Amino acid sequence: MGDVETETDQTSGPERKCLATGEVQPKQGLIRFVLGPDGQVYPDVMGKLPGRGVYITATRDALETAVKKKLFSRGFKTQVTVGDNIIAEVERLVLRRLIDLISLSRKSGHAIAGYEKVKDWLYKEDAWVLIQALDGSARGKTKLSTPYKGKFIGCLTADELGMAFGRETVIHAALASGGLSKRVVHEAQRLQGLRDVIDVKGGKGRAEG
Repeated sequence: MGDVETETDQTSGPERKCLATGEVQPKQGLIRFVLGPDGQVYPDVMGKLPGRGVYITATRDALETAVKKKLFSRGFKTQVTVGDNIIAEVERLVLRRLIDLISLSRKSGHAIAGYEKVKDWLYKEDAWVLIQALDGSARGKTKLSTPYKGKFIGCLTADELGMAFGRETVIHAALASGGLSKRVVHEAQRLQGLRDVIDVKGGKGRAEG
């Protein structure tokens, strides 16, 4: 049996019910889990694995609730095995997906890195998303502003952001509208929830690089 799906309208897309909170919300803000033939629960971050799935809101609290209250067994209506590191594995997979999407955006010309390049895109209003390293210096980050009606991503470290651009570290980056940018934003929102990061500018961090 497949997932139960409800269509709301053409813009919101399919919705799913969170196993932990009981709330129905857009699928993009949830993590799908499937039951393997070995009776173990596996995260399906891409949402493409076969079989019936259950969904958990992409926050650490919701995942911890699902594990502690053994909600996966209830959702799959059978006894299941849940790995001790399943929450860390979900975060790792979402992080990998986010880095891959930013990297693909860079290769298609929709993403750039470096303070001066980002500043230029913001000035020309070519940027839709401002990305700044979680551990970048607060003073340096305040020199750049989120685009008007745009988005801000601040849940990646400088090392992680660097991986997306083939560099050792990156503090400042930007995405143009179009391409994979919306998917990058959605994935970043999931990672933000998993990391309990307050996605705002500022905070303590490393020196500007």
